[in-house]
Formats: sequence, C-alpha cells, structure tokens
Amino acid sequence: MDERDWLTEQFEEQRPHLRAVAYRMLGSLSEADDAVQEAWLRLSRSDASEVRNLGAWLTTVVARISLNMLRSRNTRREEAMGVFVPEPVVDSADGTDPEHEALLADSVGLALLVVLETLSPAERLAFVLHDMFAVPFDEIAGIVDRSPEATRQLASRARRRVRGARPSPDPDMAAQREVVDAFLAAAREGDFEGLVAVLDENAVLRADRGAVPAGVQSEVRGAANIARQALMYSRLDLEVRPALVNGAAGTVTLRDGEVFAVTGFTVRDHRIVEMDILADPERLRELDLTMLDD
Repeated sequence: MDERDWLTEQFEEQRPHLRAVAYRMLGSLSEADDAVQEAWLRLSRSDASEVRNLGAWLTTVVARISLNMLRSRNTRREEAMGVFVPEPVVDSADGTDPEHEALLADSVGLALLVVLETLSPAERLAFVLHDMFAVPFDEIAGIVDRSPEATRQLASRARRRVRGARPSPDPDMAAQREVVDAFLAAAREGDFEGLVAVLDENAVLRADRGAVPAGVQSEVRGAANIARQALMYSRLDLEVRPALVNGAAGTVTLRDGEVFAVTGFTVRDHRIVEMDILADPERLRELDLTMLDD
C-alpha cells in the first residue's frame, strides 16, 4: 500500500466521527459533508508524516472549518428574515440508517440543534468539542484563540443555555408515534379540541420562511395557536408520511408528488412540546430523502 492509499484508508476510518462533529457544529448534513471534504483536501496537501495523532488533527481541522463556515453563515443570516430550522437527518419510520447512527448519537434531535443555533460560534464549538467529544480545553483554546480558562467559560455558558432550553423527549418511540398520529388524525378531521389535547400548553412551533405563507407567523407558541395553524394547513391537499427525523417521530409531507416539508416533533410526557418544520425548497433539495423510495 502506497502512502496515498494508506492516507485515504485512515481518513475513511475517521469520516463518521468527522461528520458527527461537523453536523453538531453546523446543523446541516450537506454543509457537514462540505467541511469533511475540505478537511480531506487539506490533509492531502499536508505532510502526514509530521502528524502524530491523525484523528485529533482531523478533528481540529474540521472544527476550524466548521467555525469559519458558521461565522460566515451567521453573518449572512443576519440579513434574512424568519426562523432558521436546522436540516434534519431523515430515515424511514422502520428504523435509522446505520450510516446515520454516529450522527445521531447523544440524542442529537432537532430540539438540541435549535438550541445550539442560539449560541455564538465560539460557544457552540467549545460545547460540542468538549461536552460531546471530550476534547480537552487546552486543544479547543487554540481553535477559538482564547485561553483554556476562557474556553472553559464558553463551554459553561453554552451548557447552561442547553440545559435550560433543551426539552427531554420521551424515550419510547412507540409512545412518540402514538401522540404524533393522534395530532395528524385530529388535523385531518378538523378537530380543534383533539389537537389541543395532544399539545403541551406551552408548545412551540417553528417553521422556516419557506413553509410560511404571507401573513402567517414563522414561530407560534401555545397549544391553541398551533392548533389553529395546523387546521389551516390541513385544508391543503397534502400527503403525510411517517418518518424518523433525527431519531424521533416525524413526518415527510408531499404536495402534488413533491416534498413540501419535513417536520420533527419533540414529545414529552405524552404531549407535543416542539414542532420544527423545514420547508424551504432549496434546503429540502439538499436533504437525503431516499427513504421516500422505499
């Protein structure tokens, strides 16, 4: 085996881990794959013989690339309107694709990714690398250009926000699906009271601007308000298919045979506490929805 083949083999062994790091940083599998590909290009142009720990080196490179992408994206997003919903990992309702398992370890649901979107890029990196991948603060400090103590504070602030805002979903997938099915049935039947019954009174619905017609809010709070919006959408000619969205109960909705939206549900104590809807046509085209072909 020549050096190039050896390097390729070593990189492929690291790819699932690198995708997992980048996905948590970026909340987008397409952008995560771009970050991992850029890491490969940098590795192929480097003298690998000088790298003592290839895994750690690649993790640092992917983290730096992701940090720069996140900063650039946040700057662009400041000019945009509406809610940003992270790009989900979608699987068949029958089970998670083995290739997605590393991406979804540590219960990386949409609810967590939404919270991570509220962090500064540096806070997000410190939290992701330290709390999710056990990277020492001494190593993270060099990436964010802070002292180890300042980096520790970044992760601490991020941890408090995540703990304060992240809902803990019910672990029973069958129970999750039962609640979501009840919500969908009530919507189909125009049953306002039935919708309210399966929604937490403080439930939150977020929909990116692609999903929101003129005059409709992109963030809706409260069971009654969400029920009213669900009834409005139920009047459209939509086909709703069950799916796993980031490992939790979700749906893929089609209109005229085309993907209209992907919705992730967070169910806690047998009530829906969060709904996150991605329906921006451009971003939907970036998703792997091969599960629809089954």
